[in-house]
Amino acid sequence: MLSPIAALAALLAASISATAPAPPATPAEAALDRMTLPQQVGQLFVVGTPADHADRRTTAQVRRLHVGNVMLTGRSHGGVRATARVSRAMQAQVSRRATGGVRLFVATDQEGGQVRVLQGPGFSRMPSGLAQGRLRPARLRHAAARWAGELHRAGVNLDLAPVLDTVPGPRAARHNAPIGRYDRELGYTPGRVSRHGVALVRGMADGRVATAVKHFPGLGRVRANPDTSSGVTDRVTRRHDPYLAPFRAAIRAGAPAVMMSTARYPRLDPERLAAFSPYVVTTMLRGDLGFDGVVISDDLAHARQVARIAPGRRAVRFIAAGGDLVLTVDPQVLPEMYRAVLRKARTDPRFRAQVEASALRVLTAKQRQGLLAH
Repeated sequence: MLSPIAALAALLAASISATAPAPPATPAEAALDRMTLPQQVGQLFVVGTPADHADRRTTAQVRRLHVGNVMLTGRSHGGVRATARVSRAMQAQVSRRATGGVRLFVATDQEGGQVRVLQGPGFSRMPSGLAQGRLRPARLRHAAARWAGELHRAGVNLDLAPVLDTVPGPRAARHNAPIGRYDRELGYTPGRVSRHGVALVRGMADGRVATAVKHFPGLGRVRANPDTSSGVTDRVTRRHDPYLAPFRAAIRAGAPAVMMSTARYPRLDPERLAAFSPYVVTTMLRGDLGFDGVVISDDLAHARQVARIAPGRRAVRFIAAGGDLVLTVDPQVLPEMYRAVLRKARTDPRFRAQVEASALRVLTAKQRQGLLAH
């Protein structure tokens, strides 16, 4: 039994605890609280604009549909300064009314080799992924920091790279349309891809650029390319497959984002494409691999793999599965996607909670990139 003094002390402590103010919210939580639901939905989209100029449709969508992120697409040979002008033009659309004052993720595909959106003065001639995988990891990290510095000066703060798909050998690469055909793989074993993928993630972070590793759970063992073919299927990947190791390693190294594959994986989910599968996105990526960052889709505008699904349903299904950022390289389909997600969030409390959770993950990633203050 407590003494009277001890009892009084416990009572006072409980009283103080009950009346003490809640700990201050994180900047990301505070930003979310200030946003309307349409603004929160806008944070869940990445919309394309040509890398060499700011598309008027995309700039209008930032202002009117609260779109929170853009992707530089196509090819630009204008160099760092020209790209920076495009990035500044996109960031100039940010306002309290449009995006809650939150700045944009400006993303691009800058992997190396044949996949380099940005070229010209100030941008290095990045080698292919396969060539990068032949460098010592320490040297690759140093190079990645330099490449990231170039992107940062151009106003790009999110690189949709590195590729962590493992192609099981040179012979398989010749028949692997999305990765091996273009030498995008970092190597032919999960171990090599893991080591060099981590070096790239850390090097890019050294240069102040976030990364989105791709394409979970892997495109290294398919034949057709989901961008240009339908029915793309991986019939071998299992839940605890050794080929998932590069993704696990990158997540442990702090990768802030993971891009989903749109292929079908019958051994994982026989009914849904990976990007629309709660089992793949939530059970495996978030559960098994412990990923609590941003999940981004591959392009859901032009990919032949998803063409039979209406654009609005693509966006809703991706978020319902546990995804956060819907990527559409074509601004023309954005309004249909945006309206579908907003309508679902207004009528379905569970889905609205998912939208809020996703928006918070995006804002938390932006907080780490210094994009909340405007």
